[in-house]
Amino acid sequence: MTDGVKAIDCMYYVATRAFIDRWNRAKEGELICRMERAIGGLPAYDSIEEMIRQMDEAGVERVFIAQCKMWSYWRKWMYMDTQLEEVLQYTQRYPDRFVGLAGYNPYRITESLREIEIAVKQYGFKGVYVHIYGFDIPLHDRKMYPLYAKCVELDVPVSLQVGHVLEAMPSDCGRPIYLDRVACDFPELKIVGAHTGWPWVEELISVCYKWENVWLGIDAWMPKYLAPAIVQFINSRLGQDRCLWGTNGLPWKENLRQLDELGLRPEVKRKLLRENALKLFKLEETPSSASLAQGAA
Repeated sequence: MTDGVKAIDCMYYVATRAFIDRWNRAKEGELICRMERAIGGLPAYDSIEEMIRQMDEAGVERVFIAQCKMWSYWRKWMYMDTQLEEVLQYTQRYPDRFVGLAGYNPYRITESLREIEIAVKQYGFKGVYVHIYGFDIPLHDRKMYPLYAKCVELDVPVSLQVGHVLEAMPSDCGRPIYLDRVACDFPELKIVGAHTGWPWVEELISVCYKWENVWLGIDAWMPKYLAPAIVQFINSRLGQDRCLWGTNGLPWKENLRQLDELGLRPEVKRKLLRENALKLFKLEETPSSASLAQGAA
């Protein structure tokens, strides 16, 4: 399915049954994400070992676990409040299979920055993930600038959901064009525009075209539904080095099967599924993957 490429999923959540049960209770009375409804809810595994077994079956080597912080726009509370320890249960037990992304709360800037520094320096997290919408501020808001400065200082990427949001939150907070201003002010900051930026796909492609420090994530979409402009960008000379694969909890096997049907060139698919993530997040090759890479070359 992946032609021997060990895929790296750059966007996932804590998926223990206890965490997902808590999330399902927290969102009662909220607008339920259409994607979650379509797949019967976010995946929940009885054990991390069971999750790894399914990763192996699909050909997925590593998964990024985000310390996601989601603020309810309707009820004004942190209804997804992932704790650092909940990510560490993955990254500390299986460091070759899971990668940590720290969270950020723009309403608690000082303590968030302190925790991010601990996550990166002490526990080896490789970046930060932000779900901006419920906070009702745009990506270039002044509350975000301390985070961007901290990511530059720590030399880690920041991944930001861009495009529309399927919860009851204003989508315009995540317009991809806002990343242009961020890149103007932080030219050394490595930025991932996650979730494709739809319906403002062209905005995200434009920012990626202009800035060498901006990447496009295709997570949260099954490949057959990707906008044609995204597929064209992935396959282009510029885009092939600036796109990242992820699922956001969508089924790995089917996602990768559909990816095969996009007609991507083999070298482009390797970059999308693996090589771009290795370079951007400075991940080390595992011995088995290094051997496979040498064989493919």
